[in-house]
Amino acid sequence: MVKLLKILSILSTLIMVFVLIGGALVTKTDSGMGCGANWPHCEGEISFELFVELSHRVVSALAGFVVLLLSILAWRKIGHIRETKFLAFISIFFLVVQGLIGAAAVLWSQSDFVMALHFGISLISFAAVLLLTLLIFEIDKKFDATSLVIGKKMRIQFISLTIYVLCVVYSGALVRHINSSLACDSWPFCDNNSPLSFEYNFGQWVQMGHRALAGIAFIWTILLLFQIKKHYSHNKVMYQGWKITTFLILLQVIFGAFIIFTLGNLFVALMHALVIALYFGLLCYYLLLSYRSYRFEKDN
Repeated sequence: MVKLLKILSILSTLIMVFVLIGGALVTKTDSGMGCGANWPHCEGEISFELFVELSHRVVSALAGFVVLLLSILAWRKIGHIRETKFLAFISIFFLVVQGLIGAAAVLWSQSDFVMALHFGISLISFAAVLLLTLLIFEIDKKFDATSLVIGKKMRIQFISLTIYVLCVVYSGALVRHINSSLACDSWPFCDNNSPLSFEYNFGQWVQMGHRALAGIAFIWTILLLFQIKKHYSHNKVMYQGWKITTFLILLQVIFGAFIIFTLGNLFVALMHALVIALYFGLLCYYLLLSYRSYRFEKDN
């Protein structure tokens, strides 16, 4: 049973990665109506858009089945671990919600502001599955994370940054949904020749707003690295883990810039979506550690 659970958790995590990338691909290739105004069945002429949309639906349906199975088995096998049942519920709940939003977009036209929620909701489901996988593999025991005590100020920072990153993710999804990825043809400013000009159209305002929010997240992550190095350098899971987190946000900024430099290269855009998923997953792991530290502090 344990071996099956481990295999299933890895499979679920990988499938959720494909769901996230597939959703980004659907948006980037404007394939949302590739199957016409039909759901769950698919009708329309054979085309690249139909293939992309249908593939995303199939992968999402498969993800729903596998994650549901993982949630049930994890509930039964490691339900004694405090966070398991919550993560099992969250993973399947948000996966269903993102599927319903996708269906609603096909059957009834939704605004770009509503559709931008789609990626963030999938991200939460992915993070829950990732955390379940870490619990199943007992990663915490290997890194002795149960003995980690995180101060209240640091816990608040982790919580605040995670919520903030969801806002950054939403703004990035909105950029894609309103087709403003290339609204600005320069980086880091919208027009490097006139960096102080603010005569932007709506797409440019959204694009520059996303860049500003992402820039703050980048700086915030680096500042946290210095704080963690000062106070938690002796703890591997805190210090080494946050180094990886910082590296991921750096990659995210680089890929964001290269979307402009490569004129919206599809591979770069998909890597941009993948890296933010990994970054957010690690952030949620630190939320888990913070919660455990809080419980330990409260019980003692």
